[in-house]
Amino acid sequence: MSNIPQLLVHDHEDNVGVVVVEGLTAGTEMLCVVTHDNSSFKLTANDDVPIGHKIALKDIAEGDTATKYGEDIGKFVGAVKKGCHVHTQNLKTKRW
Repeated sequence: MSNIPQLLVHDHEDNVGVVVVEGLTAGTEMLCVVTHDNSSFKLTANDDVPIGHKIALKDIAEGDTATKYGEDIGKFVGAVKKGCHVHTQNLKTKRW
């Protein structure tokens, strides 16, 4: 496992984190850092995920609220397993 964070989470209440490295591949055991208090944890990526995209921090059901920065950022339109890619295929923003 890298000593460089691959996933940033802003708040302990978040259910998604953001990939902050290029070339993240499925099977990578990521170092995840919670920026609120600089704590860390490990999570395995189940998909190849581009930099800037999100990963589910737990199993999430269709209809659940996406939480990032401790805030509601959207609604899940499809179920997502822990460690999987979160993007337009399974999340709809509430901004538009």
